[in-house]
Amino acid sequence: MTGSSGARPAAFSVWALTRALMLLWVSKVITPPGLDVTSDVSVIYHGWYEVLLSGTYPESDVTWQYPPVAALAILSPALLPFLDYATAFFMLAFLCDALVMGLLLRASRGPGRRAAGVWVWVAGVPLLGTTAYARYDVMVTAVAVAALLAGLRRPRVMGALAAFGALLKVWPVLVLAGTARGRRTRLAWTTAAAVAAGLLLACVVAAPGALAFLGFQRDRGTEVESLGALVFHVWRQFGWEGRVELHYGSLEFLGPGVELVSTLALGLSVVAFGWLLLWRLRARTFGVSTAADAAFTAVLLFTTTSRVISPQYMLWLVGLAAVCLVLRESRMEWPAVLVLVATGVTQLEFPIGFVHVVSSDAHGLTLMFLRNGLLVAACVLAGARLWRDTVRTPEAEPGTGGEQPDGAGHEAADGAGRAPAVSRAGSADTAASAP
Repeated sequence: MTGSSGARPAAFSVWALTRALMLLWVSKVITPPGLDVTSDVSVIYHGWYEVLLSGTYPESDVTWQYPPVAALAILSPALLPFLDYATAFFMLAFLCDALVMGLLLRASRGPGRRAAGVWVWVAGVPLLGTTAYARYDVMVTAVAVAALLAGLRRPRVMGALAAFGALLKVWPVLVLAGTARGRRTRLAWTTAAAVAAGLLLACVVAAPGALAFLGFQRDRGTEVESLGALVFHVWRQFGWEGRVELHYGSLEFLGPGVELVSTLALGLSVVAFGWLLLWRLRARTFGVSTAADAAFTAVLLFTTTSRVISPQYMLWLVGLAAVCLVLRESRMEWPAVLVLVATGVTQLEFPIGFVHVVSSDAHGLTLMFLRNGLLVAACVLAGARLWRDTVRTPEAEPGTGGEQPDGAGHEAADGAGRAPAVSRAGSADTAASAP
C-alpha cells in the first residue's frame, strides 16, 4: 500500500480522522479511559506560564527540568489569546502534529522515497493517546523532524534547528550524530554550536533562573516506568522495603538500592555514548538515510537507558522512525514496528493501567516488561543494522577506483534531490572515511 499512488491520500484521511478524535478527546467532548492527563497542561504548564510572564524562570520549582528555550513552548498559548490556556495549547499541539504530517508527505514524494514513514506518524500519535497533545514534546518532535529532513540538502538549516531543539528539550542535538564526515558535518555542527551559544546567552540575559533546570535534572532518581525500575518491581515481590513517591515531578522508587540502580542506569547511558562514538569513528559509508538512522538509533539508546522513561518520550521515537521510513534506503523497518508496538503498550500502562504499574502487581509487571523489552529489542536491532550498513567498507565496483572523495555521495543526492540509482553498498553512496 505504501508504494501505491493512493497511499498518501489514504494516510491523510486516516490522519484527519484520528486527529479529530484526539481533539475531541483532549477537549473532553468524549471521555478517554484511565487517568485524565490533560490536567497537567491546565495546572502545571499554566502555573509555569504565569511565572514566566513575571519575567523569571520557575527556578524554585523542582519540576521545571527543561532547557531555557522551553519557555517559548510554555508561553506559546499566548499566540491564541481568544482561547483559554489549555485549549490554546492543545490547538498548537495539533498544528505541530499537522506540520510533521505535511513535512513527511512532502518528503515521501519522488524517487528513493516512500509513504511508509507517513503511516508511522499517522499511527504512532493516536497509539500514545492524549499524552501526545498534553505535553510539549510534539512541538520538539516537529523541530527534530524538520531538522533531519532539512539536513538532506541544507546542513546549516539542520544545525540551526538541532540547536533550537536541543535548547527546547536536549535530545534533538542527537540528530547531528550521523551527518556525513567532512563539509556537511562542519557546516551542521558549527552552525549548531553558534546558534546554541547565541540562544543560551539570550535566555540567560533575558531572565534569571535560565540554568536552574540543570540541578533539578541531576537529582532525579529511578522513575517507575524506566528500565532500571524493573529491578524494584520484581524485588517488591520478595519484600523490598522501599516505596513509590512523587519526586522531582514524577513517581519514583525511593529506598534501598535505588541510588545504585540510578548510577548503573547512568553508566548504561555512558556505554551507549561510547558505542555511538565508536560507531562515528568507524563508520565509512554515509548514505542518504544514515543521518536519520543514526539519530533514531541514538535517541533509542538514550531513551531506553535513561533513569526516566516518560510516556511522551515515545513520540520522539515515532517521529524519528517516520523520517527513517520515508527514505527507501533505510532498513529500520523492524525497529520502527517495535517502537510502534511499544507506543501502544505505553498507553496501556499510562494512563490506562498506571495504578497497576505503581503497585507492581502482575498486570503492571507484564506491561512494563513488555514495553521496556520492546525498546531493548529495538535498540539492539537498530544498532546492529546501523553498524552493518555503515561500518563495513563496501567493495569498490570495477572501474570506480574505490571510495569517492568526502561527501561525494551526498553531493550527488543533494543535486538531484534523491540518492543516486545505486545500492547502498555501491560506491555512489559512499563517502570517504577521513574527516
